[in-house]
Amino acid sequence: MLLTVGLAFAAMPAEAVVILDSTWAEEGGGPDNEAAGFGAALRLAAEPQFRAVLALSTDGESWGEASGTWLGNKDGHAYILSAAHIFDLPATTDQYVVRTPGGDTLGIDHLWVLPEWNGDPNTRAGYDLTILRLDGEIDDAGPQPVLYTGGNEAGKLITFVGYGNRGIGSAGEQEAFYEGSDKAAAQGIVDSWDGLVRPPVEGEDAGNELGIFLAKEDGSIENSLGGSNWPATPLVGLLGSGDSGGSAWMKTKAGWLLVGVNSSGTGEAKYGETSWFCRVSSHRGWIASIFPDARFSPP
Repeated sequence: MLLTVGLAFAAMPAEAVVILDSTWAEEGGGPDNEAAGFGAALRLAAEPQFRAVLALSTDGESWGEASGTWLGNKDGHAYILSAAHIFDLPATTDQYVVRTPGGDTLGIDHLWVLPEWNGDPNTRAGYDLTILRLDGEIDDAGPQPVLYTGGNEAGKLITFVGYGNRGIGSAGEQEAFYEGSDKAAAQGIVDSWDGLVRPPVEGEDAGNELGIFLAKEDGSIENSLGGSNWPATPLVGLLGSGDSGGSAWMKTKAGWLLVGVNSSGTGEAKYGETSWFCRVSSHRGWIASIFPDARFSPP
């Protein structure tokens, strides 16, 4: 039985793209060669269905600061779905620029923050959304992603993608693990699923999160979300600080569907910690009100 919980403990923007020690070692990671162990995570992120996941930067030079996902173009503008918490409130258009898959840089000329977002990932991870309108179109991000509209994420394997720093389960984030500015991906089983609370109550969890737990290879850490104590695949991991605003995807018979936006995490992003995602399904109406050309899965 899956356990549905709220954010019962302090959450913060997740601290690292953390993968299993064993996968890191199999990929060539080791002392004095830490950055070499992320080949599988990089290859997964480079698959064509994740081409729409883009890097954000505050200065146009460092590209591991935040992430977003291209939704499509309209009237000469690209629209990007990201997380609200990456912005200092009040959010302004000059805080970030966006890198296209081909390496061009576009500015933000308008943005919308989900009205119920209050800047607190402890209680509003399920409202952690923003949409950015860029000052140009993006024509090299592949097909428009399809956003999930259902409520069956619990127990499913999701793949999350972003540009964050990296680490391994035993150590958490370490500067030595990060190299380059390519996106990486990891996976997790949705052990926690919360429905949306509306209207949200100040100081209380407003729901609408997906939660995954990073289990250790030997199953020695109890899953705090009530799921398995064992890793579901060799590619499981946790979110990263620069992954914030990227996206989580679920493979279905209809293809890959975008189910969540990377939001926050707990502790030091090591074994036994949790990552949280804002469910997009509950916010379909808001997304469509800003970008009517967004693609959604059938109800």
